[in-house]
Amino acid sequence: MSETRPATAPEKTDISRGRLLWRFLQGSKGFFLLCMVCAALSALADMITPQIIRVTVDNVVGRAGTENLSPLVRSLLEAAGGTEALAQRLWIMALAVMAVAVVKVLALYGFRVFNARGSETLVKTMRDTLYAHIERLPFSWHMKNHTGDIIQRCTSDIETTRNFISEQMTNLIRILILLVMSVTFMVSMNWRLTLIAMIPLPIIVWYSIFFHHKFRAGFQACDENEGKLSAMAQENLTGVRVVRAFGRERYERDRFEAQNRMYTSLWVRLGRLMSLFWSTSDILSGLQIMLVVVFGVLMCLRGEMTSGAYIAFLSYNGMLVWPVRQLGRMISDMSKAGVGMDRVGYIMAAEEEQDAPGAVDAPMTGDIRFDHVTFTYEGSAETLKDVSLTIPAGTTLGILGGTGSGKSTLMYLLDRLYDLPEDGGTISVGGTDIRRIRLSHLRSQIGIVLQEPYLFSRTLRENLSITREGLSEEALREASRTACLEETIDGFTRGYDTFVGERGVTLSGGQKQRAAIARMLTQETPIMIFDDSLSAVDTETDARIRKALEKRFGSATIILISHRITTLSKADQVLVLEHGQVAQLGTPEELSRQPGTYREILQIQSMSGEVSA
Repeated sequence: MSETRPATAPEKTDISRGRLLWRFLQGSKGFFLLCMVCAALSALADMITPQIIRVTVDNVVGRAGTENLSPLVRSLLEAAGGTEALAQRLWIMALAVMAVAVVKVLALYGFRVFNARGSETLVKTMRDTLYAHIERLPFSWHMKNHTGDIIQRCTSDIETTRNFISEQMTNLIRILILLVMSVTFMVSMNWRLTLIAMIPLPIIVWYSIFFHHKFRAGFQACDENEGKLSAMAQENLTGVRVVRAFGRERYERDRFEAQNRMYTSLWVRLGRLMSLFWSTSDILSGLQIMLVVVFGVLMCLRGEMTSGAYIAFLSYNGMLVWPVRQLGRMISDMSKAGVGMDRVGYIMAAEEEQDAPGAVDAPMTGDIRFDHVTFTYEGSAETLKDVSLTIPAGTTLGILGGTGSGKSTLMYLLDRLYDLPEDGGTISVGGTDIRRIRLSHLRSQIGIVLQEPYLFSRTLRENLSITREGLSEEALREASRTACLEETIDGFTRGYDTFVGERGVTLSGGQKQRAAIARMLTQETPIMIFDDSLSAVDTETDARIRKALEKRFGSATIILISHRITTLSKADQVLVLEHGQVAQLGTPEELSRQPGTYREILQIQSMSGEVSA
């Protein structure tokens, strides 16, 4: 089977970013709404302070008339005793500034609290949703995607999305309020100076949009290469024993450093682009402030503007420049978040395993029938070609064949790790097509020991009892005895509580295989599959395990895939596959008398002493 790598081009999905984000925001929308309300209050407080200063300078201290003030401001001044009284009690104006500052502080506090609650809830929801979705994706999907890249999408890309929403989107209301009200107040004070202040703004908006497309391409390349780097690190750390055994440390280090250099160079290139963006923004913002300062001073000298209005105008201009620059940053971060959302969307768009309408919990104790089964992995040659056979219930089938002959594929199809296409024949158990059986029921009734046993980084007890909740100690020990593992476990200092390390690294190959067999036996399923799972144990242990299985599970249907004739010698029938087709099918005695692959291997292994009498 060829392994397909994730595409390097931008990934397109059927899920829009908005719909996906709305789904992830379940449970955190309320926090972000409150966050935006607090941001709006903070912006309003920013708007009020310059007006208090303006009234204080022009009307209270400068004794100018109040005709140019709004009715609301005039009524507030009259309620405080008028401008003359306030001139004697300037502490009232200072108190007003302090009151507004307190409101702003409380609003900012609420903003940060609700923002933190909302963003953490969002991240939790995204991680939980993604993990649950990935758990339900077909085995074929996992074979097409690097584990390291999937992890990167579930961590770094989620964090990027969180940062954009918590740092940019929640400030959107504040930015809009500052923009609209700043321009409104500036126009009311001096429309000509406002026009001068607005001159550079269209240029800033245009080049922000221009850089947005460049940022998107840059962030896309960086994200993809981070995924490759994560996949490379994960792969090498997992296979560290192989790397050490073949002395490939230098080679793997050079590969990692080459990928890391590429990844770093992409960020350096993106950093240069962002530096150009922000430096240009600084220049334009500085020019805008300079224009306002110069022309504002000239207008004050000509009497076209009061000192208080000029001070307030400068404050509002600062509030206008910040949102425009923040808008540029928002566009930049939106590019990065868009890439992250697309990469997360790629996972969410993958179709989960689904039961067929009307799926049933059919009995799994009947005959297993493969009827004209044909199957091809995506992007590879035909793996199985018109395979037909029947496995009577309670019997043992042995499968023999060379590498790539389709032995494991046949079992993957039975367990529906891969789905058989509609035109690929049928597989049935007790007369029921397995496509009509509920997946959870089907897999709970089929015990399978894979060709490469996988143990989790937990204790032996946890690994062996993972198939059933509340597994009794006696059932655990009985499964271990059947797999000839109990003596090995008793030899460990901590027994069943021995920690086996990542992928069972502390155990030998044979011990891992026997542990995987014991784990499967705890299910007590009516169908048991051993996919070349006795290859790492010696012949004597192989025979002991087969005898124990026959004694304890005589009524179960057992399928043994093996290259060892002794493992298959007690089977009721043996299937020989060649190039995905049935080459031979019969009892071991029958096949030993027929010319073909079975007899050839029997003779070779007899000469080498692998076949015992």
